[in-house]
Amino acid sequence: MKFDENITLLEPERSVWQVIEQIAYSGMQEEAFYVLDIGDIVRKHEEWKLKLPKVEPHYAVKCNDSMMVLEVLNSLGTSFDCASKAEIAKVMQLGVDPSKIIFANPVKQASHIRYAANAGVATMTFDNETELHKIKSLYPSAKLVIRIRCDATAAQCPLGMKFGVEVENAFALLETAYSLELDVIGVSFHVGSGCSDPPVFHRAIQAARALFDDAKRIGFEFTLLDIGGGFPGNKGSSLTKIAEVVNGALDKFFPDGCGVKVIAEPGRFYVASAYTLATLIHSKREVKNVDGTHSFMYYINDGVYGSFNCLLYDHAVVTPIPLKETANTKKQITGTIWGPTCDGLDQVTGPVMLPEMEIGEWFVFQNMGAYTLPVASTFNGMPIPKVNAIANESTLLMLKDVPSLNEDNFKGNDMPNNLLAELDLSEQNRYHVDQQSTSSSLASFPMSFSSDSFIDDFVEPVN
Repeated sequence: MKFDENITLLEPERSVWQVIEQIAYSGMQEEAFYVLDIGDIVRKHEEWKLKLPKVEPHYAVKCNDSMMVLEVLNSLGTSFDCASKAEIAKVMQLGVDPSKIIFANPVKQASHIRYAANAGVATMTFDNETELHKIKSLYPSAKLVIRIRCDATAAQCPLGMKFGVEVENAFALLETAYSLELDVIGVSFHVGSGCSDPPVFHRAIQAARALFDDAKRIGFEFTLLDIGGGFPGNKGSSLTKIAEVVNGALDKFFPDGCGVKVIAEPGRFYVASAYTLATLIHSKREVKNVDGTHSFMYYINDGVYGSFNCLLYDHAVVTPIPLKETANTKKQITGTIWGPTCDGLDQVTGPVMLPEMEIGEWFVFQNMGAYTLPVASTFNGMPIPKVNAIANESTLLMLKDVPSLNEDNFKGNDMPNNLLAELDLSEQNRYHVDQQSTSSSLASFPMSFSSDSFIDDFVEPVN
């Protein structure tokens, strides 16, 4: 993936949509591109702390492993859920302490367990006896978390058919762990990604409480509850209903003072709405239907082998929005949107009602931050869209406690004086950052900010 590790500072009144318009209509942009709103991630973190104050988020790296996203979340103090040695390595490059990582893959490759052992990542999940013997052989001092199955009745991506021991079999598995002298410290579950069944969290937490009690009969003293993922992240969605269920269940089954640390593995919650994708219509075909009507086929420069792999792998539903507002005043005609490759499978939408669009116009797709770019490929030689990150002053002020943020990070010293004053960038507090280095805070990666001339930073010359 080609990633531009710059953040452009915007005036408070400028919106993501306006940024997209200015880039798209600059006359220098033909490739599809993303706009990443850093402020959206920061606001999601504030919402999490407000609504789920007892639950420590471990961001699911697999959802979107962008270094910029990881840097921002690390600077906000989140922990991380990793599923492979590559994800562990990526997170630890940021200086994350191994104790803030859970290796949440119940069935791990041997080389990945050895890597975790060498890196000091001790907390990891399991759901079967074979895994216990593997861990006994490779990492006997690991801190283990038994994953039980508790499926939501409605989830975007169900997971129970692959992971999680059935609750009725969990006690026997704990007995095996005890006989192997392994250190099991808690219980985890995952109700399914993109959960729309909030009451399932009550059922799962109740089942976990029962297993905590059963484990005492063997000799275990559990101290960790991992409530997994499933939290919504699209624009217009709300964490409120799930939070009410989770908080109520925790108050009942794991009250304050019980000595149990509660964590979760949110992924799409943090990043889904932060990314907006703009795609160019490069070709158009009129189709005459047998009933005498006609429809259109639009070909855009991103598809299911790129960002829209989420249609196949994440069961996503996407909505095309014409960038040009005047398009919405036109008569609605049936249209189908296709990706750029030569594969007939590369279809972004089925027949939908759209205003008639023209070559050179743009479709915008919101909520494109989860399970898109990490899976995208360059099949057929089609490029992966570039990501352009933006933030406004209020976002930076929310991150002002990051110690290495300094005046040198801002292109042309265009940052307003009042913001400089808020950030306390006095001479004695400045920390000069090597432009090629990576460190553990948001401001330590190569960033540049400009309030006026972001087009030169964002667009790529048309060849």
